[in-house]
Amino acid sequence: MAGAAPDRNLAVELVRVTEAAAMAAARWIGRGDKTAADQAAVDAMRLMLQTVEMDGVVVIGEGEKDEAPMLFNGETVGSGRGPQVDVAVDPLEGTELTATGEPNAISVMALSERGTMFFPRSFYMEKLAVGREGAAVIDITETAAENVGRVAEVTKKSPREITVVVLNRPRNEELVDELRSAGARVQLIPHGDTAPAIAAARRDSGVDMVMGIGGSTEGILAAAALKALGGAMQARLWPRNDAERQALTQGGPAPDHVLDADALVGGDDIFVAATGITDGSLLRGVLYRAEGAVTESLVVRSRSGTARWIRAEHQLDKLERFTGLRYR
Repeated sequence: MAGAAPDRNLAVELVRVTEAAAMAAARWIGRGDKTAADQAAVDAMRLMLQTVEMDGVVVIGEGEKDEAPMLFNGETVGSGRGPQVDVAVDPLEGTELTATGEPNAISVMALSERGTMFFPRSFYMEKLAVGREGAAVIDITETAAENVGRVAEVTKKSPREITVVVLNRPRNEELVDELRSAGARVQLIPHGDTAPAIAAARRDSGVDMVMGIGGSTEGILAAAALKALGGAMQARLWPRNDAERQALTQGGPAPDHVLDADALVGGDDIFVAATGITDGSLLRGVLYRAEGAVTESLVVRSRSGTARWIRAEHQLDKLERFTGLRYR
């Protein structure tokens, strides 16, 4: 990256951003108001992003998908000084999960060198994500059963011991039937496949694979983390309608074109930070105490291959005075 001096500090700066968004959203856990939770996370993330020493442009943002007023595609973020980067953000990945108090809601963001982050021209993509051991053997053009068998072989497991996370959607019903016929364990989730996809790169997470059609934003963020952690993702764009199909013919890869992690997030220096909002397969959620809050975060950098889990204790009265945000 241009401006290499601040690089080592970026990881900690990004965690501060996702921590702030996670704690803001966590005020709304179980309250049934996903809009308020999302807005709180967006406000907190945007405010903290302006303190980060970088010259960033949001490539994957909230705006068009969630009709959010801030953190839209093309917005400039950061202090304006430091490395020039592409930015992908999801201040609250799992709005419904937060509103209902279900697992796997996270706040997540990724950075890569300017001009290296893929902009999808469709809201959805078909995804196949695995950890390091399965990275060399998956092929999204093959059947689900074939991919389960390949991952089972390299991980020295039976197909019956392979756990595949799939979004519980009608568009994934045939996939679920095929996976079960192949003997795999299918873990259906209501929302939020970013955290499980990243968890696939952790041996002790209980997740071997993530498959199925889900959000493109989530796919870019997961690909960035998997690339940094040594896992792999393959994807194909999944246009919902004729307008999206037409958009792809005018400037995007065809729906049958396979995109790997390098195509989704290029460059050699990628940072990803994620903070848990509700407990999940990747991270523990925000824990509020009388004296403050506790967060758990993951930050990874592709250049060094380092993954750090950060447990932070926050004194909310001081944090509120410092940021101007409300956390209680």
